[in-house]
Amino acid sequence: MKILVIEDNESVSSMIGLFFTKEGIEGTFIKDGLEGYRRARDNEWDCLIIDWMLPGMDGVTICRKLRDQQSATPIIMLTAKDSESDQVVGLEMGADDYVTKPFSPLALMARIKAVTRRYATTKEDTQEEGVIETAHFKINTITREVLVDGKPIQNLTPKEFDLLAHFVQHPKQVFSREQLLDRVWGFDFYGDDRTVDVHIKRLRTKIASEAHPFFHTIWGVGYRFDETTGETK
Repeated sequence: MKILVIEDNESVSSMIGLFFTKEGIEGTFIKDGLEGYRRARDNEWDCLIIDWMLPGMDGVTICRKLRDQQSATPIIMLTAKDSESDQVVGLEMGADDYVTKPFSPLALMARIKAVTRRYATTKEDTQEEGVIETAHFKINTITREVLVDGKPIQNLTPKEFDLLAHFVQHPKQVFSREQLLDRVWGFDFYGDDRTVDVHIKRLRTKIASEAHPFFHTIWGVGYRFDETTGETK
């Protein structure tokens, strides 16, 4: 399990880190709110633990911005605020759970396991019977139907469909041309690796828009699929 902790209190981070080690969790600890937000936005995590009061960007704002970008990653808020109204604010901004300082590390671990278990169950439900569903896409790998924002895309070639399905199932991951050829075309493909560029170009023409480019070129490396940002890369 990979968890990002955005917390500027070193003693709290150290305590959490000790329990992560015991539980076999890979923890990344960031002190600054703005940097933490960027790491949360640009990488895949099993859970986010975010302190309320942070330098650079406060935890509630981080939570709200991530939810505005359709991030479904479980979020647990940490805070010294213990009033009911504060808890309501955190939950309304999209937090899945709320832990008040000081807290027991065992209690925090129980909350982490609970929210990640719920997330895993929800994710399995949305992908049952060959259906992949995200903020903008609904793909049926059995009937090979594609909906983008509810509108059917009917002119995809078989390889364009396979490439799109692969990207949607691996959001924000960067793949080289060689990796895509291996995973989508198969290891016995002997053609030019520029065929990947051609298929990406066709998918952009058929699916992408200025507001939602979806397919981002990572110069010198390959391509990344990201439906949460309109920024060109």
